[in-house]
Amino acid sequence: MARVAGRNSVMAWVVGIGCAAVVGVLLVLAVPAIPAAVSLVGDTLRGANTVPSFAQAGTALVGDTTAPECRALYTDALWSQLTQRAGGDPVQDTAPPATAATTLTAALAPSVRVTCTFTGVNAGRIVTTVSDVAANAVSVARATLEVSGFVCTEFAGGIRCLRTDGSTVEEDVIRDGLWVTTAFEGWQPDRYAERMAQQLWPE
Repeated sequence: MARVAGRNSVMAWVVGIGCAAVVGVLLVLAVPAIPAAVSLVGDTLRGANTVPSFAQAGTALVGDTTAPECRALYTDALWSQLTQRAGGDPVQDTAPPATAATTLTAALAPSVRVTCTFTGVNAGRIVTTVSDVAANAVSVARATLEVSGFVCTEFAGGIRCLRTDGSTVEEDVIRDGLWVTTAFEGWQPDRYAERMAQQLWPE
């Protein structure tokens, strides 16, 4: 084979050996990080398939004192919709139900599990509170809310009551010892209560 003009065989060998040495050193340095990288990838994949949910407990939530994370209240699609508009996760605390029917709070004496507040980047706010209430809460709530101007209907074994006051809509759902009250201010996603019910009361 004819030699390419200007090519130095010795120099080519030196450069080749140098490159191989560099690659070898990099591989040696990378070996300790391989187990950590594998673990990180595994945890990420497991986390992508694990969504905290009341559905794991179902109605066993009644009588349980564990405070859930806000993420557990929402389906994937609804959570994505809420966090996108809010520009991040909600504020989570144990604030009392944001209901206009203050007499209902006194009547039900709720034990608050969690309150989740989403505030829209540009406008709108949603405050949802999940509380434990007594077994007879449905009848007490219906009588109290209807007197306060709410319209109540049956909701899968419980009741749902709605009232609009200017730009604020309040929605109260009481079922199986849980009271879910939500105040929508200038922002109300479609089928909000129905999609939350999929998490709270799985069939």
